[in-house]
Amino acid sequence: MKILHTGDWHLGKQLEGVSRLEEQVMVLKDLEKTVKEENIDLLILAGDVYDTFNPSSAAETLFYSTLKAISEGGKRLILVIPGNHDNPIRLVAASPLAREHGIIMIDSLNRLIEPGVYGQHQVIESGYGYIKIKIKEETAVLLTLPYPSEKRLEESYFDVGLDDDAQQVAYSDRIRSILQDLKKHYTSDDIRLVVSHLFAMGAEETGSERSIQLGGTYIVDGSCFPKEAQYVALGHIHKPMIVPKTDKRVRYSGSLLQYNKKERNYEKGVYILDINSDKIVDIKMVYFKTYKPIEVWRTKSIEDAIKLCEEKAEESSYVYLEVETDRFIGEHEIKTMKSYKKDILEITPILDQVTYESVENITEEPIQSIFEKFYLKEKKVAPTEEITKLLLEILGEDHEAH
Repeated sequence: MKILHTGDWHLGKQLEGVSRLEEQVMVLKDLEKTVKEENIDLLILAGDVYDTFNPSSAAETLFYSTLKAISEGGKRLILVIPGNHDNPIRLVAASPLAREHGIIMIDSLNRLIEPGVYGQHQVIESGYGYIKIKIKEETAVLLTLPYPSEKRLEESYFDVGLDDDAQQVAYSDRIRSILQDLKKHYTSDDIRLVVSHLFAMGAEETGSERSIQLGGTYIVDGSCFPKEAQYVALGHIHKPMIVPKTDKRVRYSGSLLQYNKKERNYEKGVYILDINSDKIVDIKMVYFKTYKPIEVWRTKSIEDAIKLCEEKAEESSYVYLEVETDRFIGEHEIKTMKSYKKDILEITPILDQVTYESVENITEEPIQSIFEKFYLKEKKVAPTEEITKLLLEILGEDHEAH
C-alpha cells in the first residue's frame, strides 16, 4: 500500500494581511500531480485544513475541489481529521457527499464511521477511535485521534494544586491510555497506523503554529504512541521532522507553504510510504516548489535599502526589510522602497541596536516613550521628569495620562 502523509494546509491563511490563496492553489496542484504520479492508495490529511474556524468560501471551494481531483472518483481513499485551527463539526459536514468519492472525515474520538463502501474501497470494521480499511487486497487499521484538546476530549487536566509538569504528565498519560486501549484492534495481518494532530515532545515549533498548550499541558511524550504502530502520521508542526526517540516511526509532514519568516529556510513537502503488514518497504520526502519564498533583507543604510529594492524589484518573494540607520526612515523613502518592491511586508529600522517592530506601527507607540528612547540614544542618559513634562506641554499632550 502506498500512503501519502500531509497536513497543515491552512487554507485561507494570510501573511501580514496578504492572502496566500493563489500560492495554495498552485502547491495543491503539485500535490495532486504527485499523488497521481506515485499511484497513491491512501492520502492522510492530519489536521489544520483551514486557518480559521470560519474559513472563506474560496478556501472551502479549494479544499473540496482538491479532494475531488485527488480521489479520482474514489480511486484512492482519503482520510481527513481536524486540527486545532479547524471547526471539527463544520469540517465533516460534507461527509455524506464525500463518501462516494472515497473520502472519510473524522471529527472526534467519539465519531463512529459507518462500515461499507467508500469510493472504490471499503471500511470493513470501525469503532470509537479506529477504522479498518481494505484497499485492493490489503488491509490497514488506523487509530484516529483528532486534535485532543481537553474540551474536545470533554475532560480536564487542570488542577490548581499541580504544577505545569504534573499537568503535562496527566494529559500525556491520558493520551497514552487512549492509544494503548485502541491498539487492541491491531493484528499482525494488517498495516498498523496512528493519525493525530498534537505536539509531541522533542518536536520543534517554527513560529506560525498557534499554540495548543496551556502552561505546557498539551505536550505529549513520544512514548505515548504504541510500539506496535508502524507509522504515526502527525499534524501541527510546520517543519517536516521525525520526533526524537521514536525509532523514526513518528513524523510530522509539515506545512505545504512557508507561513512564517522563521520557516523560510525549510523545504516543504509530503512523506510517501510504501508499506505492508511486515515492514515499511520505503519512505521518502517529496519536496514541493516554493512559489513565493519569505525573505529577510538587511542593509547598512537607507540608500542601500532603496538600491536593493530596485535591483530585486522583479523577484517573486515576500520581504521583511531591516535597515541599519542613525535616523528614522522618511515616509517618502518608504514609498520609494515599496514602489520598487511591491511585496515588502515590513520595514524595520535598526537604530543603534534599538529595534522597532515596524515603521507602520511606530506611530502607535506613545510619544513620551519615543522621546525617551531618542534622548537616551543621543545623550546617553535618560531625560529628567522636567524635560519630559516640558516636551509634552509643548506638544499639547495630556502628560498626566502617560
